[in-house]
Amino acid sequence: MRQAVALEHASRLVNHGPTVLVSTLHQGRRNVMAAAWSMPVEFVPPRIAVVVDKRTFTRELLVASGGFALSLPVPALAAMTHAVGSESGWQDGRYVDKFARHGIASFDGPVLGLPLVEGCCAWLELRRIAEPRAEQAYDTVFGEVVSAQADDRVFANGRWSIGEHNADLHTLHHFGGGHFGVPSRVVKAMG
Repeated sequence: MRQAVALEHASRLVNHGPTVLVSTLHQGRRNVMAAAWSMPVEFVPPRIAVVVDKRTFTRELLVASGGFALSLPVPALAAMTHAVGSESGWQDGRYVDKFARHGIASFDGPVLGLPLVEGCCAWLELRRIAEPRAEQAYDTVFGEVVSAQADDRVFANGRWSIGEHNADLHTLHHFGGGHFGVPSRVVKAMG
């Protein structure tokens, strides 16, 4: 029943946390991309690490502006999430506004004014924490959360509420190749 997993796929065994939409804004240019690799790294102050390839337009805007936002998409946004994660905002030597191209509605974040994606279940704004050595060696960026919001039908009182009654608000979890999963049920530890 056990089988070997190719090492280039090993990270997929432990990374099926929520997919995030990383959005940025600098000097009137905005961008959005999907990222499957994000994680909290500190409680107080809240800090999050996200993998954003050094060669991407999102990374360029993120570093230039010093901030980025995360929106957590829901099942209805799967196709758009896959699309913005599969293309660049810099195409054929020119800027392409992926928000406009894909008809993505957004609203301004309350602290940094970053574009947050409408229709998601949670939203965060982050100030970049410069880590030059780590950023040069890896594609990981770090940010301190300066604002956080969530749809109270799925997250309230500091906890996720996952059930059949709110399945349309569950987070997306990227499994590769344009396939996503969603939480189907909660298992409560007894004890």
